[in-house]
Amino acid sequence: MKALVLGLVAAALASATCAEARPQGRSRTDAAQVLAPLEKSATDCFAETVMANPGAMNYARAGQWYKAAGVIGFLCRPEVDAMTAAHDRLFGPGSGARFFKSAYAKHLDRALEERLQPFLERKAVASAEPPADRVAPGEAESH
Repeated sequence: MKALVLGLVAAALASATCAEARPQGRSRTDAAQVLAPLEKSATDCFAETVMANPGAMNYARAGQWYKAAGVIGFLCRPEVDAMTAAHDRLFGPGSGARFFKSAYAKHLDRALEERLQPFLERKAVASAEPPADRVAPGEAESH
């Protein structure tokens, strides 16, 4: 009888531990639905802020994504905090910071490169001015 009671207690503890390992009763799909928009928001912030900062864009053009994000990282703190706080609620305290420093950071460079690729290539700027060799004599002095 004692063995049966101990077995039931052990089974109850094991099931409680498994329930805690799941994201508070949510499935992985539910967690992904909560986290995906927050991850996108943080990544969008990094991309937009890198584009707006000439120093960060220089790092981006050189393929140094972590340096580019590091130049402007504090500006995206609200988005990162929202993402890590949601991760903590779903998977336990401290999990958000671990996620941000590992899985998220691991893919941030690729996400930034994809989003910023069209802006990374220097493009020739068109000018409305005619080339100097095509300016008629006397016209150059009148401008």
